[in-house]
Amino acid sequence: MTGRSSAKARATRARILEAARRELGRDPDCSLGDIADAGEAVRRASATARAPTPDAVTALAHLPLTLCPVGDRYRTLIGLAHHDLGPGGVDALLGPARDAVAGILAHGRRQGVFHIAVPPGPLRRALEAHLLALLESVNSGLWTDDGTAAATAALIAAGVGPYLAATTVHRLRPNR
Repeated sequence: MTGRSSAKARATRARILEAARRELGRDPDCSLGDIADAGEAVRRASATARAPTPDAVTALAHLPLTLCPVGDRYRTLIGLAHHDLGPGGVDALLGPARDAVAGILAHGRRQGVFHIAVPPGPLRRALEAHLLALLESVNSGLWTDDGTAAATAALIAAGVGPYLAATTVHRLRPNR
C-alpha cells in the first residue's frame, strides 16, 4: 500500500469510526451493520422510488416519502457525508437519488407539470438542498416530519400547485 493510499485508508477509517461513535451516541442499540448499511439503504430507497409511474407528480412525491425514513434512521451518517466527505462522498451516497430526481424532473417537464423556467439540473440541485435543509431541521429538533410535509414542499418547489401537491401526498399517505 502506498503512502497516499494508506493515508486515504486511515482517513476513511477515521470517518467511519466517527460516524459510528455519533450514531451509537444517538442510538446505543444500533449495530455496526446499521452504520455500514446507510449508503446501501439510500440506494435501495432510491431504486424503490424510481418504480415506473406515468405521473411525474406522484413519482416526485414518492421519492421524499420513501427516502425520509432512511434519512431519519441514518441522519448522522448523511450529515457526516454532507459535511465531511466532500463532493465524492456525497455523490456516492446521494447519486442514486439524484439520478432518480433528474429523470422525474425531465419527465415532469415533458408532461408540463414542473417548472420550465428552471432547467432540470439546477432545479434538481435546488430540491436536494431544500430537502437536506429540511432534514437538518428535523435533526436539530426544529421540526418534526415523517416526510409528508417535505414531499409536499418538494412538489410546490418544483412548480406544482399547493392543492395538487397536498392531495397527491395525502393519496400516497392515506393513514396520515
